[in-house]
Amino acid sequence: MTEQPDLTPTPPTPLEQAKTQFIQLWGASAANWGINRTMAQMHALLLVSPEPLSTEDLMTQLQISRGNASMTVRDLIDWGLVYKELRAGERREFYVAEKDMLQVTRCIIRERKRRELDAMKRSLDQLATLPGDENDPNYREFHRTLTDIQQIADGADRVLGGLMRAERNWFLDKFLRLFM
Repeated sequence: MTEQPDLTPTPPTPLEQAKTQFIQLWGASAANWGINRTMAQMHALLLVSPEPLSTEDLMTQLQISRGNASMTVRDLIDWGLVYKELRAGERREFYVAEKDMLQVTRCIIRERKRRELDAMKRSLDQLATLPGDENDPNYREFHRTLTDIQQIADGADRVLGGLMRAERNWFLDKFLRLFM
């Protein structure tokens, strides 16, 4: 009689448990920085991986489809949060996350500005061209409100633009480190 191999899965190590918790936490906080849960989880997995991962690695570890993995990694590349890494003799593509958290913060700010603030400013500019009667209190209040919001949006745009232009400047590093 031959002895059967033990097929009992080994329990995860404390480090594996911590990595899983981090990936779940990063995914849950994704809504706060304008991306979906899978995108954030993939980013977190790549952040904590010491080696570049292939699409197959990402699919297996996150239990997602090939299509979802491909679309998500493409989005992360578009955001500037992940890069392709080529390996000699390998047909597969490998991916690595930007590990500099200040640069990650800049990428997120840049994309959020582009997707949200810039879009809002364009809409406000269109609404501000609405013709109307200056003597109408409803028109005056609408126009005053739009003007106030446009001024705040313009100020935010200037501040964020300055942060993006100051690549590795001392003030920016100190400012961002206040939040880290």
